Amino acid sequence: MSKKSELEKKIRESEAELDMLEQKRLRSMSSFIEALVSRDTPSEEDVEYFKTFSGLIELERENLRRLNEELERLTNK
Repeated sequence: MSKKSELEKKIRESEAELDMLEQKRLRSMSSFIEALVSRDTPSEEDVEYFKTFSGLIELERENLRRLNEELERLTNK
């Protein structure tokens, strides 16, 4: 497999992972919204899920940026 097609595959996988993580974070965010509407405090578990998914999303976005930059360098050669 060529380096370019390998990078393209990794980019697709990274985008899919990012979508999945964002969906999971949205589910945890709904707990926050429910707590706000109910004028309640979100549970510590919900807060930790949100922080964890937010951190994972940032890491995956950085990975995706790196992969796209590497593909761009290969394409411009």
